[in-house]
Amino acid sequence: MTKNEKDSDEKQHRIHNLDEHHAGALNEDHQEPHHITHTSSLRKKQNSPPVLSGQLIALLVVAILLVIFNQYQIALVSAAVGSPGGGQQILGITRGSGEVDLAAVDANTLKSTGQTVAAVFPVQDFATAEDAMASMFPTGTPDYGTELGVSFDDPVGSLSKLSRMYRSLQSEVQTSSPEGWKHFMSLASKPVGISCEYCCGVGPIGIDANGNSACGCQHNPALLSIALYLSAYTDYTDGEILQEVMKWKTLFFPQNMIELGMKAAGGDPSALKDLPGMVGGC
Repeated sequence: MTKNEKDSDEKQHRIHNLDEHHAGALNEDHQEPHHITHTSSLRKKQNSPPVLSGQLIALLVVAILLVIFNQYQIALVSAAVGSPGGGQQILGITRGSGEVDLAAVDANTLKSTGQTVAAVFPVQDFATAEDAMASMFPTGTPDYGTELGVSFDDPVGSLSKLSRMYRSLQSEVQTSSPEGWKHFMSLASKPVGISCEYCCGVGPIGIDANGNSACGCQHNPALLSIALYLSAYTDYTDGEILQEVMKWKTLFFPQNMIELGMKAAGGDPSALKDLPGMVGGC
C-alpha cells in the first residue's frame, strides 16, 4: 500500500521529537501484561470408591475436554498478545485478512464500535472464536511501527510510548498539517470506537471538542496517537485507519473486542470468559 512521499530525515526528526516534547503528558505506566490464568473446578475426592459409575466417568470426560479446550484458547491468546519482546507469531496476521474492502468503508454510517468491527474485519467468516482471534489479533510490526517505535508484539511497551506521544503529536499536527488535523477530528469525533471505552467508560468517542483526550488513562491517548498519525502522515483511508485502531484496541482489550467480533458474526461469545479483560495499565 502506498504512503505519502515524505523526506526520511524529516520523519526521523519528527518521531524523535515526540518523546522529547511531551511535557505535561501522561505518566508512563510500567505494569506488565495481565497473565491469563485458569483454575480448574475439578477436585480430587478423598476416599473415592474403587469403581466409578458410568455416569461419573462420562461427566469426568466432559469436564476434562472442556478444560483442554479452554487451555487451547488461552494458549492462542497468550501467543497473540504475548509478553514484551515475545513476538510469537503463530497466528500469522499482520495486516488483516484482505477480505474486506476497506476503501469502501464509510465512517459516517458507523454508530458504534461493534459496527466498526463488522466493517473492517471479515466477521462473516468467523465460525468460531479462534477465527475471530486469528483475524483480529495482530502480530509483527506494522508499516508505520518503525517510525513510531512500536510493535504489535510488545503491546505494553507500545502502549506506554503511544500514550506519551499524543500531546506532542497533537501540537505538531495542528501546526504543520492543518488538513491532517481536520481529517483526524472528523474521524475521531464520530462514535466509531477510537477510545478506551472498556476501561474508563467514556463511550466510543475518545476526544473532546478541541481534540484533547477525554480520559486520563494510557489506552485512550495511545489509540488517539495511532489515528492521528495515520490521518496526518499517511494516505490511509478511513477504513484502513479504523482497522489499525481496532487491532490495537483488540490487543488492549482482548475480551471485549473478540466478543464484539463474535456478536457481529452471530456467534456465541460465552467461550471468551478466559480472555484477559485488559492489557497494560489504565
